[in-house]
Amino acid sequence: MRASTYPLVDAAEAAALVLERTPVLPAEDVALADCPGRALTDDLIAPAQLPPFAASAVDGFAIRSADGGGRLRVAGESAAGRPFTEDLPAGAAARILTGGVLPPGADTVVMVEEVEQGDGWVTVPGGFPAGRNFHRPGDDLRQGEVVVARGEPLGPAEVGLAAALGFPQLRVHGRPRVALMSTGDELVEVGQRPGPGQIVDSNRWALLAALAEAGAAVTLLGVAPDRPEPLRELVVDALRHHDVLVTSGGVSVGTHDLVKPLLESLGEVHLGRVRLKPGKPFTFATLPSGRLAFGLPGFPVSSLITFEVFVRPALRKMLGFARTQRPALPVRMGYDASAAGDRTEYQRVALRREGGELVAVSTGSQSSSRLMSLAGAHALVKVPPGGTGIAAGTVVEAIILSLPI
Repeated sequence: MRASTYPLVDAAEAAALVLERTPVLPAEDVALADCPGRALTDDLIAPAQLPPFAASAVDGFAIRSADGGGRLRVAGESAAGRPFTEDLPAGAAARILTGGVLPPGADTVVMVEEVEQGDGWVTVPGGFPAGRNFHRPGDDLRQGEVVVARGEPLGPAEVGLAAALGFPQLRVHGRPRVALMSTGDELVEVGQRPGPGQIVDSNRWALLAALAEAGAAVTLLGVAPDRPEPLRELVVDALRHHDVLVTSGGVSVGTHDLVKPLLESLGEVHLGRVRLKPGKPFTFATLPSGRLAFGLPGFPVSSLITFEVFVRPALRKMLGFARTQRPALPVRMGYDASAAGDRTEYQRVALRREGGELVAVSTGSQSSSRLMSLAGAHALVKVPPGGTGIAAGTVVEAIILSLPI
């Protein structure tokens, strides 16, 4: 064993340093099908109004409101894609289907349930006002309006609006290409039977899920050997084709913990220890050509917590998102959370609804090896170092991972 030469850095200071040194990826033109989950490089401006024409919201009859209260001749039909293009004569109605264009001259639509029909005629109620049951041009969007602001995530509605406005592709920030690697001769693949002193590599699969949720494109490198030269060869080759390297394990101070020395030889290690529980040996380095490397601890919860605190925000910045952090909500503590000495602790909590409040309850043992403490967690509560912790009944801001149903 050897003593670490890296200073112990405050967790908030470390998180700010990571973001400061994280680049935003360049722009690329991406087909609409590949845009969900990406962020625009510039505001998307509506080149035209939506809807482009007055369109019926119901099945019924388009009329002049002045002609209500009597029998009208049915002059034709306006269906979606097959409009009634002539001026609607006085004393006439046009059968209209949902989505059909309102005929010129008509100013209202009477629902089919409200009329009496006959052979070539329809009787409509009296006093039916103008402007009913149709969407006006520009009701959804006016020409020149901002449809989606730069840095906002593209979800189903945003992609649908882009399609409706005629954009077959959008200009978005690149997707981070991440090489994911586990280290340790004690690790075996999922499905293999561990030998004496061996464990199944679960971190890689947990981190794969976390990386995918954050929007990264991931390449799995498997389990790297605990030998300097093969490890170096694997990492150097991966960095030729990836923007980010994420490793789990190998960042403590044992003689077989090789990640920090390797990163020191390839670039600049900015963080080697942080005042964080769990996750003290977290490592962050910048490498040539703007590449980043994150060395996460080997314990499962330490690995995922350091991912949440440091790696996920960095990936969101690379993707160009305006907001890199998860949302936070006020919650009332349902238990006494003790402080963790001189380190900030992220405790895992489940949330329950009590009246109009969210109440945080502990998920049990907060051991860094107990992955079940995260499996049922809805949120993370940040307990500051020193002091007496956080007393039950205190309202705090919690980092929301998911919400209870």
